[in-house]
Amino acid sequence: MDWTDAWRDAFRIEMRAEAINFAEHGWPVVPGSYPRGDHWVGAPYGQRAGTGAHGFVPVHRNWRHLAGCGVQRVAALWSGQPFSVLLATGMGIDALEVSAAVGRAGAIGLRVMDIPAPIAATPAGRWLFPVLGGGRLSSKLAEHPDVMLHAHGGWIPLPPSLCLSGVVHWRVKPATWGWKLPNLADVSDAVLGALQDGHSLAAR
Repeated sequence: MDWTDAWRDAFRIEMRAEAINFAEHGWPVVPGSYPRGDHWVGAPYGQRAGTGAHGFVPVHRNWRHLAGCGVQRVAALWSGQPFSVLLATGMGIDALEVSAAVGRAGAIGLRVMDIPAPIAATPAGRWLFPVLGGGRLSSKLAEHPDVMLHAHGGWIPLPPSLCLSGVVHWRVKPATWGWKLPNLADVSDAVLGALQDGHSLAAR
């Protein structure tokens, strides 16, 4: 990737604008590491980038205190570098991460149930469902190898954060549903219901 100064500045402006937008809607976001060429940059001292969720790690040691710090502070945090945008989970919003196959089944189930749900996806084929915090994962999904709940102390990348292999993108934008989030139980039911109705993972 040609990481020129002009490209870096344009990307920084875009990431800053998206971070501010999330903060305006009450999403607790923090700056994350970002790729430059074939490696990650921006990890704090003593923490190796590329080992966190999808390769991202928060760039500040006190990232938990910065999450939800308000629009003005968020604008300042993204003023210097093209940091990725990370959602700090367990602070009112959690996230269900699944494989693309499970994600498609969940999306089908949610449409059938007419439940609003933003959905993001990574270049590596992982789907991310932001949900209202505080829920517990059903035992059936908790045992599934392709399912992971990001809650207290965790984070996920939000679009349009850049990975080494591409860009995190929305399958369903939050604005489509007026920034409403589903309960974890509803997303779990949608996934399980869709799978039980014949949308098998083997067919995906």
